[in-house]
Amino acid sequence: MTTTTVPVHREAAAGRERKAYTRPTGFLADVATVFVREIRPLSRDPFQVVFSMIQPLFFLALFAPLLPDVGYAGGSALQWFVPGIVAMSCLMGASMVGSNLLLEMQTGSHERLLVAPVRRSALLLGRALKEIVPMLAQSAIIVAVVTPFGFDLHLGGVLVGVAIMAVFAVGMASLSYVLAMAAAGRDWMFWAVQQTFLFPVLLLAGMLLPVDDGPAWLRTLSALNPLTYVVDAERALFAGQWDASTVLAGAGAAAGVAVVGLVAGIRAMRRAG
Repeated sequence: MTTTTVPVHREAAAGRERKAYTRPTGFLADVATVFVREIRPLSRDPFQVVFSMIQPLFFLALFAPLLPDVGYAGGSALQWFVPGIVAMSCLMGASMVGSNLLLEMQTGSHERLLVAPVRRSALLLGRALKEIVPMLAQSAIIVAVVTPFGFDLHLGGVLVGVAIMAVFAVGMASLSYVLAMAAAGRDWMFWAVQQTFLFPVLLLAGMLLPVDDGPAWLRTLSALNPLTYVVDAERALFAGQWDASTVLAGAGAAAGVAVVGLVAGIRAMRRAG
């Protein structure tokens, strides 16, 4: 009888190869894996961020000249209008991301992800965190465009305001994914619900026009809208005013939307498949 021996250096090489292909484990590693997967198409085609800016820039060009020349805190109209446009861009982008999940469910790639060795909660959180990147890019573009035209830049306030919007974007993106999973196989339902609620939420937050002088029922609906407090905080911060109650109310509203969205999204993702 003969025996086959494997050279020591070959065994060592095989061990190094197995070690090299060992996937990092843990919840944060799973989130990072999903985040990288989701951000890769954006990094390959960054022009889609610029293309998504067409509508907000049209709003800036067509609405800003119609506003009085006195805006927030006695500044220009842009000082009042730009934070609303940043919030609008964030809301519109985050609320539509569920369409990507609809496409993945149609092609079967989502089902393959569900059986992958990744926590389903990480599938939701990694997707939602990805939406922060285009939101940051869009905010930077908007601020860069309006600064030469009389917008008074308060960098510290802008950075804090964008951070609040990032938290809000995570919540809205999660809710968009929940809607997509609920509308699986009925794409029209996703778009019907998304479009039905999008513009009322935008208008009730006072993004384009103030609602302070509106009828009582309109002011009541605006007070029930979490985005109202986020927009108020954005306007204060973008104007360099650090009013604690306004900023904390906006941050709390954004955090509340994020918690509700993530909890609902994680539950829906765990029930999927």
